[in-house]
Amino acid sequence: MTELLVILGVALIVFGPTRLPELARSLGRAMNEFKRASTDLRQTFRDAVEDPAPGSQPQPQPPTQVIAPPSAPQPTATAAAQPEPAAAPDRGPTPT
Repeated sequence: MTELLVILGVALIVFGPTRLPELARSLGRAMNEFKRASTDLRQTFRDAVEDPAPGSQPQPQPPTQVIAPPSAPQPTATAAAQPEPAAAPDRGPTPT
């Protein structure tokens, strides 16, 4: 509480008794405008999050038929024409 009195005393000395009420009025108006803007912003967010009225929602569309891809890939002509290289047999360690 004493800090507030010191701040008010310094403000009275710096700005003077005629200018201080004008500054307080301007500060009050600015705080009121900020409060109004934050309330409007909160209300906008609430409206956006809430579920809209039941009559305003469009009816859901029936699902479309999806054609599944083939279960096994079909070999192409180039893959079938080239044989796979044979793996080298494992003979174990070489004798020295």
